[in-house]
Amino acid sequence: MTTTTTTDLSTLRINGQRLWDSLMELAKIGATPKGGVCRLTLTDLDKQGRDLVTKWGREAGLTVTIDKIGNGFMRRAGRNNALPPIVTGSHVDTQPTGGKFDGNYGVLAGLEVMRTLNDHGIETEAPVEVSFWTNEEGSRFVPVMMGSGVFAKAFTLEHAYAAKDIDGKSVGEELKRIGYVGSEEPGDHPIGAFFETHIEQGPVLEDNDVTIGVVQGVLGIRWFDCTVTGMEAHAGPTPMALRKDAMQVATHIMQEVVTTALRHAPHGRGTVGMVQVFPNSRNVIPGRVKFSIDLRNATDALVDQMADEVKAFAASLSTKTGLGIQIDLVSSYPAQAFHDDCKGAVARAAQKLGYSNMPVVSGAGHDAVYMAKLAPTGMIFIPCLNGISHNEIESATPEHITAGCNVLLHAMLERAGVV
Repeated sequence: MTTTTTTDLSTLRINGQRLWDSLMELAKIGATPKGGVCRLTLTDLDKQGRDLVTKWGREAGLTVTIDKIGNGFMRRAGRNNALPPIVTGSHVDTQPTGGKFDGNYGVLAGLEVMRTLNDHGIETEAPVEVSFWTNEEGSRFVPVMMGSGVFAKAFTLEHAYAAKDIDGKSVGEELKRIGYVGSEEPGDHPIGAFFETHIEQGPVLEDNDVTIGVVQGVLGIRWFDCTVTGMEAHAGPTPMALRKDAMQVATHIMQEVVTTALRHAPHGRGTVGMVQVFPNSRNVIPGRVKFSIDLRNATDALVDQMADEVKAFAASLSTKTGLGIQIDLVSSYPAQAFHDDCKGAVARAAQKLGYSNMPVVSGAGHDAVYMAKLAPTGMIFIPCLNGISHNEIESATPEHITAGCNVLLHAMLERAGVV
């Protein structure tokens, strides 16, 4: 495509200070004493955050569209507006003890891209847009990633509207109350490609002293409940050899969960995060233990193989000990690979800009997971301090914030084209 802009695109950079200032301004809405943010979805604070973001969008000359689940799209026109837009975005809702960057960075990085294009008078061939998605966090309403999930037809608008919080307030009622029920049908909005910029929420980039993570995809997840049934008995009179101790058998399975994940490096993950012991008394041998198993890996085949190995170990242990062991599937989330073209655009932008980069995977879900089912999609990660997120002390440096946005700018321009 012929470039007629007077700007040398190789020197084009975003205004890092402006992006940082915008992040800090948005973080004032719902600010917590420990320096974090509590801005739960569809609350008055969420409305204030949405209002501020859309105000900034309109000031940048963007056209704002809201759909019926409250997803927002802020468009900068291109030369050929018949082309589907190249979209970037994330979310502005937070966890109850959330940080300043999770989600918010992805939305405001997109806004900064638009401001930078305005500053330099650059016209793209295709339109470009910034999106913000409703209830990504899932901390007030379930399911998580609700807005993008409805958009991708993973579940219905009616199902989402009916979801209630602990006070009995529904999504439909709260969306209407804060004024964010738009007219557009979710999913009717075209998307030519999607990019999401995000803090890593893990320690890999920091541990490798790398600035940009080129996200290859999102790990597949299988959640199980495991129940071990033995016999409760007095801890004193019962000899060790005659016990049916559910806890001791359960701990062997818990260790196998971790061992299985280590066998399936580098992306294998195995976690036991919840344990319930019956009768949970200091001097009673546990008669029943129920615990969670969380298995993750880069492909569904690998996750399923890990699950099969844990189940086989448990079956063998049941035969050896005589205790009943039952493993039930609770939830299954398929792995999602990102598009080669978008991964390539991110990697090329990082290389061109001189930023250290490496392929990484996301162990957490993002709105990009649903977008990848609809259009070519990629993600850009930057480091966060100690890999900590979903925490008020969540932190990222201005330098990394700027670097990720510069990569986003050039990746989007590659996909959108420049007139």
